[in-house]
Amino acid sequence: MTPIRPLALAPERTAGPTLNRLALGLLLAGTAGAASAATELPTQTVSARQDYGYRSDSASVASFDEAPLLDTPASISVINEDMIKDQQARLLSEVLRNDASVGQSYAPVGYYENFEVRGFSLNAASSYKINGRTITGEQNVALENKQRVEVLKGLSGLQSGVSEPGGLINYVTKRPTDIRSVTVSTDDRGSGYLATDVGGWFGSEQQFGLRANLAHEDLHSYVEHANGQRDFASLAFDWNISPNALLQLDIEYQNKEQRSAPGYQLLGGTALPHHASPKKLLAHQSGSKPVTNESLNISGNFEYRFNDDWKGNLSASRSRVVIDDYSSFAWGGCTTGCINDNGNYFSPEGNYDIYDFRSPDDTRRNDEVQAVLSGRFDAGGLGHELSLGTSAFRRVVNNRDQVMHPIGDGNIDSEPADFSRYNGPLGDSHRRLDSRQYGLFLSDRISFNEQWQTVLGGREVRLDEKASNTLSGTDRHTQRYMFLPQAALIYKPMANLSLYTQYGKGLSLGGQAPWFITTNKFEILAPTVSRQIETGIKYDWQRMSFTAALFQMRQAYQYARPDGNGQFTYIQQGQQKNTGLELSANGWATQRLQVAASVAAIRARVEGTGTPAYEGHQALNVPRLRASLQGDYALPWLDGLALLGGMQYSASKYADRTGNVSAGSYAIFNIGSRYSTRIDGYDTVFRLTVDNLFDKRYWRDVGEYLGDDYLFQGAPLTARLSASINF
Repeated sequence: MTPIRPLALAPERTAGPTLNRLALGLLLAGTAGAASAATELPTQTVSARQDYGYRSDSASVASFDEAPLLDTPASISVINEDMIKDQQARLLSEVLRNDASVGQSYAPVGYYENFEVRGFSLNAASSYKINGRTITGEQNVALENKQRVEVLKGLSGLQSGVSEPGGLINYVTKRPTDIRSVTVSTDDRGSGYLATDVGGWFGSEQQFGLRANLAHEDLHSYVEHANGQRDFASLAFDWNISPNALLQLDIEYQNKEQRSAPGYQLLGGTALPHHASPKKLLAHQSGSKPVTNESLNISGNFEYRFNDDWKGNLSASRSRVVIDDYSSFAWGGCTTGCINDNGNYFSPEGNYDIYDFRSPDDTRRNDEVQAVLSGRFDAGGLGHELSLGTSAFRRVVNNRDQVMHPIGDGNIDSEPADFSRYNGPLGDSHRRLDSRQYGLFLSDRISFNEQWQTVLGGREVRLDEKASNTLSGTDRHTQRYMFLPQAALIYKPMANLSLYTQYGKGLSLGGQAPWFITTNKFEILAPTVSRQIETGIKYDWQRMSFTAALFQMRQAYQYARPDGNGQFTYIQQGQQKNTGLELSANGWATQRLQVAASVAAIRARVEGTGTPAYEGHQALNVPRLRASLQGDYALPWLDGLALLGGMQYSASKYADRTGNVSAGSYAIFNIGSRYSTRIDGYDTVFRLTVDNLFDKRYWRDVGEYLGDDYLFQGAPLTARLSASINF
């Protein structure tokens, strides 16, 4: 039985466990006579667990409650607070670089980030959660109040209903505890950062808990002319109503303003840009406005334990994002030497057109409520762990007709002139999408004996979705019922070794047709079905965890089909099949060295598309191999000092759908240090991180967004220094 309010323990900063030898005979001295003298009691060894470290034993993203990773038949990675702090991560991209199965998929500086997992892009509508409740993904979620980030790789139809096949990202918030902490930070570009973390318990019986996180950041970007600022505030509230009842509430607000940096495009559609710099802001116009992103995430959970075996949960959430999207946008410009007649590439000489892009009041809102009853019982000589429940989810998208007004041109090798801005009217706001999803779900873990278990479950989904396209004057109303099954078999020959195989079926929201070339521009297609089979092994050895997973995933392929004469139609035809192998190791390799390592090899192919040029080779922006390594070594000659190091590797990947242009492989090395000490009686931690130590130039992302291929370079050498003081 999980206690309603766990005891909060201060993490130890030593390199290994402390061993205490307790002689029980001393405790009995003087209480026995000759009999005690005749009996020699054995010496017992008590080991204190090392709390600090990168290894996590459990996660909640793959089930309806916290569950041990060893017993979960799915591939999951957990990046906890210790690793997030040591790497001084502020963005999700800086967290997810620790998982080799995850890559970026259109993540410009100054804009919200998008990702792909196992070669499939995530969807901002359904792929991101906070405490298990779905949020709008069109935001860069703050990390100041997050305890950990969980990544479920693969289908999640049972857990989430309509979702992308790549997986889910779940943020777990920090709960109230006695803490008074301040962190200040700067970097090599002069950015300023201040964050506070304050919490405690109060009330006549200490039944109320509060935790507040505040942060302000002045952003000095490595991209010229792209500075900005960010403000964040959050509050977590826990109320132990009774020994059996718990109420938890979370609210967080963030406002961020920063100019967005456009991506490069292929030269003439056939070559990568030469001499490109990650520091250059393409299409810079001195009068352009920053992108403003204002987000509000609210959630609550009520838990009641009927007895030691049964409990119920009722949770609800609202997530709302308003984006004022302004940009001087670099796009197209190819009129001669192009591979098609649309000009959606830079010219062979590096020329591009500059557009005044405006889309203010772009509003996305997700509302969700879920009720779950879970418990344990025996029936027919078998043990059952049952979860059943119902959920309702609604996503609403309101925005204006976008302004994409050409104002001039530029070249990748020079600074463009300032051009007159667009001074026409803005379009009216329309409801583009109203998607409602209702679900009934059940999951039963059946234990046959100590070695064999099976997990059987599924979710019945009812999807009612209305999409409006004001440009074409067409509306779509989709009503769909589908049962999404999931089944897994688990074999545990030893308590610390688990082998599993799993099958799942998923339903994903349809993509949106590109604005510039398709005859059905802005149309949102109907949902698509995906399937997955996976087998894996998990092994805990001493203080290390090892995992391996082999998977195959299939989903309908969505793309702009060439129709001839420069015309395209955005369709669902054929399928994309990704087959891969994932390996990971996490934990303390020695008493002073801990590591977090992962490797992912993925073969991604499309077939049956009706466009042969897109088939027979690796899919766009999916490298065949990626690897990540993070290490932490506590130096023996200076207590509290640790050296940090890391590496990310990516094989080459295609930058176009035909497989004719390839971005080269790269390896990025990072170093750092952590020093824990006491100053005037206060625990203080200094951290230094240096990323991209050798200032490597590389293409981190060569994917597609809304029908266009974009190229983004990785960050240059960056250094960050911080100090955290606990009062």
